[in-house]
Amino acid sequence: MPETYIELLRLFKEESRLHRDQIAHFQSTVDSLQATVDSLNQTITEQRATIEELNRIIRELTEQKNKDSHNSSKPPSSDGLKKPSPKSLRKPSGKKQGGQPGHPGTNLMVIDKPTEVIKHMPELCSGCPHYQECLTHARVCETRHVIDAEVKVSVIAHEVLQVTDCPCHNGTLKGDFPSDVNAYVQYGVNLQALAIALNTVGAVSYNRASEILRGMFNIPISKGTISAMVSRLAGSLDGTMEQIRQALIDSKLKHCDETGTRVDGKTNWVHVVCNDLYTYLTIHRKRGYDGMISGNVLPNCSDGILVHDCWVPYWKFPQFTHALCNAHLLRELVGVAENHPDTEWATDFTNLLMEMKKVRDQAIAKGESCLSYYYINKFSKRYDEVIEKAYRENPEPEATEKRRGRKKRGKVLALIDRLKKYKASICLFIKDLTVPFDNNPAERDIRMVKTKTKVSGCFRSDDGSVGYFKIMSYVGTAKKHGHNAYNAILEGVKGHPECCLVLGS
Repeated sequence: MPETYIELLRLFKEESRLHRDQIAHFQSTVDSLQATVDSLNQTITEQRATIEELNRIIRELTEQKNKDSHNSSKPPSSDGLKKPSPKSLRKPSGKKQGGQPGHPGTNLMVIDKPTEVIKHMPELCSGCPHYQECLTHARVCETRHVIDAEVKVSVIAHEVLQVTDCPCHNGTLKGDFPSDVNAYVQYGVNLQALAIALNTVGAVSYNRASEILRGMFNIPISKGTISAMVSRLAGSLDGTMEQIRQALIDSKLKHCDETGTRVDGKTNWVHVVCNDLYTYLTIHRKRGYDGMISGNVLPNCSDGILVHDCWVPYWKFPQFTHALCNAHLLRELVGVAENHPDTEWATDFTNLLMEMKKVRDQAIAKGESCLSYYYINKFSKRYDEVIEKAYRENPEPEATEKRRGRKKRGKVLALIDRLKKYKASICLFIKDLTVPFDNNPAERDIRMVKTKTKVSGCFRSDDGSVGYFKIMSYVGTAKKHGHNAYNAILEGVKGHPECCLVLGS
C-alpha cells in the first residue's frame, strides 16, 4: 500500500511538472504574442501619423499646384500660357460688352492742324473740262485722318570759323563749339533719349536695342554705347532722386512693396516706396528690414500711413499707422474657397470686404470724409462673426505625443489668425477714406521689374541695376506729373530733369 501511494505521488509530481512546463510555454507564447501586438499597435500608430502627415503634404501640394495670380500673391507672369479664368472678382452685370449708353466717347486723336491735306473729288469728275470750276465750289462732307511717322536721320555739322586780321581786335579770332558738342562725331539728344527709352521703359536688352536702332536709322550704334548713355543719364539723376526721396518722407501716405530679380547671377530685391505723385525704387541683397531701410525713406519718417501686403518686416516701423492691401487678402480667400469647398467662411469674408468697399466708394462719391458710426459698427460685428465661424470650421489641431512643441497650424488657420490679429489695419480704409482699399500703386510701380527680367534675363552688374532703377524712379515720377516717358528721358539727357517734377499736362 505505501508503495502504491508513493508511485501515485511520483506520477502526480511528474504530471504537475509537465503542466508547469506547459503553462510556462503558454505564458512565453502569450508574452511573445503580446509583444507582437504591442509592436503592431505601435506600427499602426506610426503609420496613422505618417498617413496623416502625407495627407497634409498632399493637400498643401495640391493647394500650391492650384495657385495662380487670381487666388494667391503670385504675379501674373508666373501663370504661363494657362491663364486663370475668371480673373476678376467682379460679378457679371448682365449688360452688353463695350461702351454703355450715355458714356463720354473718345477718339484716337483730335487733329486741329494736319501736316498735309489731300482733297478727293468724285471719280467721275476725272478728266472733266469743268473740274477746276467744280473743285472751287466743292464742300468737305467728311474728313478722315491718317497718323504716321517718318524715320529720318539728320546730321548737323558744327563748323568753327576763324577770322584773321580782325580790324577791331588786331589779331586772329576763332569761334567756339557749343558746350554739348565735345567730340568729332557724337549722337544727338533725341537719338540718345530713344536708345535709353528702348532699354529702360521698353525693357529691351542692349543688344536688341542696338539691332533696332541700326535697322531703323542705318546707324552703327553699339550696345556699349547704349550702356554708356544709360549710365550717364543715371549718374545725372542723383539730385532728382534726393528730391523724390525727400518728398516721400514728407508724404503722409506711402505704399510699399518688393519683388525679386537677378543681378550677376544672384537674387536681389527691388524695394519701392511711392504715392500718387512720386516713385522711389532701390535694390538690395536683402528682402527684409535691411533692404527696406537701405533706401533711407522709411527710417527717416516720424509718422504717417504705410500701406503694404503684411510682409513681417514692415511691422518693424512702429511710427506708422499700418494699412493692409485687401486685394492680396481677396486672392488668398479665393484660394481657400476653391481648395476647401466644404467651408463657407472664406466666401463670407470676401463678400464682407466687397460690401465694405462698395459703401466706402459711395461715401467718397458723395464727398463724405468718413463712414457713419452705423456702418463702422455693423461691419465690425460682421467681421468678428465671420472670424468666429472660421475657427468653428477650422478647429485647432490636436497635439500628439510623437512630436514635441506646437503642431503646425496650416495656411488656412494662419490666415484666420492674421485676419483676427490685424483687424484694425484691414478695416482702416473704411475709417479713414484717404486710405486706399489696396496696394495697387506700389504693385504698378514695381511690375516693370518682372517685364525687364523676362525680356532681358538679368542685370549684369550692381551699378547697372542701380542706374536702371534710378531712371525708372525718375520716369515713373514724371508720368505721375503728366509727362510722357520719352520727353522725360529727353529732358534728363538735356540736363533738365527737374522740369518733369512739376505737374504738367
